Amino acid sequence: MQFRDYYDTLGITRGAGAEDIKRAYRKLARKYHPDVSKERNAEARFKEVQEAYEVLKDPDKRATYDQLGRSYRPGQQFRPPPDWQQRYGVGGGERRFTDMNGFSDFFSSLFGGAVGGAAAGGAMAEEAEAGVLEVTLEEAYTGTRRRVTIHEGSLPRQVDVQIPAGVTDGQALRIGAGGARQGLLVRVQLKPHPLYTPQRKDVQIEVPLAPWEAALGAKIAVPTLGGQVELTVPPGAQSGQRLRLRGRGLPGTPAGDQLVSLKIITPPAETAQAREAYERLKRELHFDPRADWP
Repeated sequence: MQFRDYYDTLGITRGAGAEDIKRAYRKLARKYHPDVSKERNAEARFKEVQEAYEVLKDPDKRATYDQLGRSYRPGQQFRPPPDWQQRYGVGGGERRFTDMNGFSDFFSSLFGGAVGGAAAGGAMAEEAEAGVLEVTLEEAYTGTRRRVTIHEGSLPRQVDVQIPAGVTDGQALRIGAGGARQGLLVRVQLKPHPLYTPQRKDVQIEVPLAPWEAALGAKIAVPTLGGQVELTVPPGAQSGQRLRLRGRGLPGTPAGDQLVSLKIITPPAETAQAREAYERLKRELHFDPRADWP
């Protein structure tokens, strides 16, 4: 199999900090997200970006990856050392789980025995937390089923986790018996999304507007987790103003809403015609945005 340079995938240096990694991920995920991207091979590139972020955002996974990464170049043939899983896999008597989530063979070869989340005995009176299960916002909206491997000492077993539609960040899901009297819980963590920011059942999105759309009002197409809808922007809309699409958030009883934050984008004055248009507006509108200042 070929070595994958996750730093190169995100376009960052090996010394990049956590905020640099998150910023690079959001930019590329927005560029290649299949719902909005017109780039060729957008879905494949989006998966590569997701995989790179999965590793580099996690200090433990990143440190593990860095131990081998210095010796390889992108595309070079790669094979983990024979004792890799023994040195970095799951051992001992702790109950942990691994979620491969459709990542590449390269990822699986490094983290097939990696920890899905820290074990925490006695999370509830009769239950214990097995770890954190990351899901996308789309999976949280539709619901899905995920197969994970539970590591109990040296006896791994596979179980299916049913993720219900409308699951929220931090919600605990029971995944079956994990011992004589204890059940197992996994805690859901929603992955960052390039378009939406979840707020419990609600989701927030920032929508760009042209100045004339804000001034005159407009009907615009806005993406939601359930598909595009038409949004009416009232005349005189301002940057930062919020509009609400009821029932367009995560499903539930009641369903969440989608909160649309408006952002006015000023066209650049890069041509003589554009500059003249701005000069004409300046002369004809007599507008002073600081007129109310003391």
